[in-house]
Amino acid sequence: MGFAPSPSFRAAPSTELAVSVKIDVGEGEPVESALRRFKREVNKSGHLMELRHRRYFENGQEKKKRKVKEGRMRKRLERMQRRRMNNRT
Repeated sequence: MGFAPSPSFRAAPSTELAVSVKIDVGEGEPVESALRRFKREVNKSGHLMELRHRRYFENGQEKKKRKVKEGRMRKRLERMQRRRMNNRT
């Protein structure tokens, strides 16, 4: 008798991302501008970054290090931007 998985058996979690980015193309709108808006929405949704991180397995410690590094970079960019805005006046 062969192996028969029980109904409660689950396969490994799917690596697919639920992508739900949609844009409405206006009447007479150039394809280039619609494509540019679509790319902007995809970047804002974060799907590409998530796929990039899932490309290789990343254990918890590596993920935490990456998040800390990204946070430092984000804070640094915010400081630089604030400094620029203060120097504009």
